[in-house]
Amino acid sequence: MFEGIITPIVTPFHRDEEQSINYEALEKLINYLIEHGVKGIFILGSNGEFHVIDEEEKVELAKKTIEIVNHRVPVFVGTGCCSTRETVRLSRKMEELGADALSVITPYFLKPTNENLYAHYKTIAQSVSLPIVLYNIPKATGCPLDPELVDRLADIENIKAIKDSSGELDRLEAYAKIAKEKDFELLVGSDSKISYAYGIGATAAVAGTSNVIVDTLVGLDEALRTENAIKAEKLQKDIDVLRGVLKLGTVPSAMKRSCELAGIAPVGPARMPVQELSKEDDQKIIQMLKYYHLA
Repeated sequence: MFEGIITPIVTPFHRDEEQSINYEALEKLINYLIEHGVKGIFILGSNGEFHVIDEEEKVELAKKTIEIVNHRVPVFVGTGCCSTRETVRLSRKMEELGADALSVITPYFLKPTNENLYAHYKTIAQSVSLPIVLYNIPKATGCPLDPELVDRLADIENIKAIKDSSGELDRLEAYAKIAKEKDFELLVGSDSKISYAYGIGATAAVAGTSNVIVDTLVGLDEALRTENAIKAEKLQKDIDVLRGVLKLGTVPSAMKRSCELAGIAPVGPARMPVQELSKEDDQKIIQMLKYYHLA
């Protein structure tokens, strides 16, 4: 389950007053990614704008995604909330719908202690039978997962992996050491660190850039697995061309616009307060897409 390129998909929205979810675009995006070789579909992550989607919408999005994927690849669902109570409730709903695994981000805004976090994750894990992926992204949450805490959490039966998006090599190495010693997997969430992470034992990449340049990411995964170092080095560097334009707007506005301008799926805008990009930015994105022969 935890192998290859797993795409944390953007959530498609209509350009209507409600910015409602566009399920036709969702189906188009998912089918495109699976046809191009991704090994998992991850919904309600950071690029999926989980933080601006209400619970009813999350449940309907998960239901539709699971139907569209139809067991072709595993479906990972982000269920992490600030409160343990809300996370448990949402996790149970996603298990009932047929999700394959849950990703649980650390609480955000709060500054919980390690004991708080241990109790939080243990309670969630005991409330469901699905595999749970810890999600470490301290730049967004202000709440890093200490390796010592992760080592303890890895002993809980259905806590099976960690997705690390910190970009910190020391932290990545500490998590890799835990994965080697226990029934536990390391997933890399920093697209610029995929080659490095695979080299120290990561089994998969939850790669946001695969929404747009899926062939590059799938090719990188294959090159790393077959130890084609020259090809891997080129493809790893190639990701930087897309990453350069992602800074044009607030996440995930540039990623979504890139999907649209590449003709992958009409995924629409990011939800307000994030604004759409300018016409000038569109031209920069088109130039980027030409590098990958997507425009």
